Amino acid sequence: MGLLSGLFTLPLAPVRSAVWIAEQIKRQAEGQYYDPALIQRQIADVDDAHAAGELTDQQRDELHEDLLARLFEAQRRRQAGEM
Repeated sequence: MGLLSGLFTLPLAPVRSAVWIAEQIKRQAEGQYYDPALIQRQIADVDDAHAAGELTDQQRDELHEDLLARLFEAQRRRQAGEM
């Protein structure tokens, strides 16, 4: 980067920093959201809640469907090298 371009882009440094921080937060959040171990624990929690009578069959099935979709997406991302 040349001296002049460095001087002209210096005011954008806070914006670039904010964008970088936002990207890191997003990456960390997605890493947790698509963590297979966490998803499997959530599936077990849903099963426990259903067994305790806290969830109906329909609620359990809907939650399982959502969690399995996340698990499949996590596997797809890992195979694609996105995580």
